[in-house]
Amino acid sequence: MTRWTAEQANAWYAAQPWPVGCNFIPSNAINQLEMWQAETFDPATIDRELGWAEELGFNTLRVYLHDLLYAADAGGFLGRIDRFLDLAGAHGIRPALVLFDDCWNPDAKLGPQPAPKPGIHNSGWVQSPGVRIANDPALWTGLDTYVQGVIGAFAQDERILFWDLYNEPGNNQQSARSLPLLKQTFAWAREASPSQPPTAGIWFDNEELNAFQLAASDIITFHNYNDAADLQRQIDALRAHGRPLICTEWLRRGHSEVAECLPVFHKERVGCINWGLVSGKTQTIFAWDTPTDGTEPELWFHDLLRQDGTPFNPAEIETFKRYTRQAAP
Repeated sequence: MTRWTAEQANAWYAAQPWPVGCNFIPSNAINQLEMWQAETFDPATIDRELGWAEELGFNTLRVYLHDLLYAADAGGFLGRIDRFLDLAGAHGIRPALVLFDDCWNPDAKLGPQPAPKPGIHNSGWVQSPGVRIANDPALWTGLDTYVQGVIGAFAQDERILFWDLYNEPGNNQQSARSLPLLKQTFAWAREASPSQPPTAGIWFDNEELNAFQLAASDIITFHNYNDAADLQRQIDALRAHGRPLICTEWLRRGHSEVAECLPVFHKERVGCINWGLVSGKTQTIFAWDTPTDGTEPELWFHDLLRQDGTPFNPAEIETFKRYTRQAAP
């Protein structure tokens, strides 16, 4: 399978509703492993929280997987993904699934996951496959089976919106060392011939990585945690590629605000997937690099709702509802 032409990508996007949603992990999971392992997979909590997403008008979610889950129990893992897609579909939501990730803790282990460290943003989140493996092609055995096994199982599944192959390649001071695995992941994904578009979002100023991501992705995805003016500038620049645009991470209160940024996304008909739905064990209400004693901050960093479904900021919720109930231009 080759990369879609710009015409194919734009035709696909024109057939979609304006994509709006959030990065999702249930509030009782600290990381991808706790979300998906059989012992802690919690359809009831997921269903309840997806109901709240539906009330906001969300029609997509960005959801992280992990290679260790497939290696340990491929059939069980695929079955739980299938169950999750059913739950999402019942709420009118078509997720995007993320396969690899360079962010946060490098040494993931199956089994019981650690308790959150007070006041620490994403204290238990884990990389996939982790920098030690990512940096050594001799250790990639099984990663091709994971990528092709997951994508292959759902390659024609209309419940999935797109495939996000690799989150923030180059993070944790990896820089371009992540490029070989990123390139190989695109090759593996293409061999699985998905009907949904593969992508990997640009997120920082690394010319080598960005050039490949922009050239390899069917649709252009990106992260922007800055103000509305900066967001508009980035959208204007990315338009030059002639492909659909979806921002797969945004919302950093004090910098990136719902009231200011959501109207830009809507006006430009750029998809937008903010970080976080329900405050929980990931503790992403705290800032990235500002540890605290764990007291709830006056201004949440990410996330929209408390664990009982009430909003951190009711005005934000009304803004989401207003714009998701309007047809984007």
